[in-house]
Amino acid sequence: MPDRYPAIVVGGGHNGLVAANYLAQSGIRSLVIERRDFVGGACVTEELFPGFRVSSCSYICHMLQDKVIDDLELRNHGFDVHYLEPSRFQPFPNGDYLLGWHDDDRTADEVRRISPADADRIPEWFAFWERACGILHRHFLEEPPTLTEVAASVRGTPDEPVFERMLTGNMKDLVEEYFESETVRGAYIDAQDAGDIHAPGSIMAVAYIKTGMFNDDRNVGIPHGGMGGITQAMARAAEARGVEIRTGVEIDRITVSNGRATGVVLTSGERIEADVVLSNADPKRTFLSLVDHDALEPAFVNRVKRYKTNVSYLKFHCALSEAPDFSAYLGDGFDPRYLAQTRICPSVEYFERSWDEARRGLPPTAPVMHIQIPSVYDTSLTPPGKHVMSIWALYAPVTLSQSCWDDERQATGERMIDIIDGYAPNFRDSIIDWELFTPQDLERRVYLTDGNIRHLDVTSEQLLTQRPNHRRSGYGTPIDGLYLCGGGTHPGGEVTGAPGHNAAMAVLRDWELRPG
Repeated sequence: MPDRYPAIVVGGGHNGLVAANYLAQSGIRSLVIERRDFVGGACVTEELFPGFRVSSCSYICHMLQDKVIDDLELRNHGFDVHYLEPSRFQPFPNGDYLLGWHDDDRTADEVRRISPADADRIPEWFAFWERACGILHRHFLEEPPTLTEVAASVRGTPDEPVFERMLTGNMKDLVEEYFESETVRGAYIDAQDAGDIHAPGSIMAVAYIKTGMFNDDRNVGIPHGGMGGITQAMARAAEARGVEIRTGVEIDRITVSNGRATGVVLTSGERIEADVVLSNADPKRTFLSLVDHDALEPAFVNRVKRYKTNVSYLKFHCALSEAPDFSAYLGDGFDPRYLAQTRICPSVEYFERSWDEARRGLPPTAPVMHIQIPSVYDTSLTPPGKHVMSIWALYAPVTLSQSCWDDERQATGERMIDIIDGYAPNFRDSIIDWELFTPQDLERRVYLTDGNIRHLDVTSEQLLTQRPNHRRSGYGTPIDGLYLCGGGTHPGGEVTGAPGHNAAMAVLRDWELRPG
């Protein structure tokens, strides 16, 4: 007879572990099945170079919900975070630089060196984002509302014009409205998964990523031991609650009988039965690869195929003999912790070029780079005196129009090295080894469709109840007993734990309503 569990979680990424923890807290025994030899999904630490450990996909703890951390008692299981101050360093080719501090006045003083008029607008800029992010963040740990419901909740309040701007405005107009200096505009321009800074709704995409401003400072920064420190703590918490975790085991399919999920079949042929199945895989992989299409309406399958996974990124890693030398900006003897997070984006036009090349299917010649050197805080990641650097680069086409990523990987990595070397002239010579993950590599390693780190693009048309658009809202699916718990559901991608929390709550609610 096959094994049977009340609940099976497909995929040991952070949201799957969160869901299993919450189910276990309510007395529901679950089995987590993970394809790789260790849990974590895209939230892991790996030794890519001998003696050097890196956060291979996700790279910063900034949106993991305080409630999830407290409910799962993660600090009792090894979770710890290095608080970053300053929060970001941004050098510019003309010799200017900006430091971002957690104190708004101190940040304004940094901007004042470049543009006094823009410094006076900094309080208004941050106030706008606090309202914009608050509109989204208040719904993170609940069933997704509709846009109409959100609009009704802000009607007649100071949030109403902000919400309208989020829906209809664009990031290029926003930065030009607030700032005069091209340098300052370059420092604050962003679009995240919207890509196009001219696109209506691009403000919404950026607001989602900035919701981390509402997290407790103790929970924001570089996790000790890398991002895997988060999921290892989650796994220990789950096992302490009786969750069974099986690694190195791959699922062939989710079984369905009479419209209801009944368990899984492994690639080995082993069958495991369950009352409910939670898929931490992205929606496209879940419905197009793990579930037999005969169990789904053709119209639903076609809708899943149209889910947008158009925006992707590059992830560069390297082992360094020494930290990059930014003394031309920060002076001799600067505190290396200033480099924990560094952003390269000289101008609005540079950002536009990065997106335009990706849109046309070209490898980036002007990537917007979010650089992290966690070893300036966490010395456990490297041999003594050495460092690791990772770069999250915007943007990269999922598929190249004129070649393939396997052919372009080396040249693209070399261009990124050259760009950083222009700011820190010792950089290339300090590299011991490096590796670049393309969107294709991310899909191969972590089974993310199109290498989409957030499962589906986080855009205004794929948020709230439109993430994803099932016949049932939230986390249930057209198949009874099958739930989604990954970043392709509300509120979205990144390491938040919110989808896992919400999916578990949906299971528990439905469990109470089920006869017997």
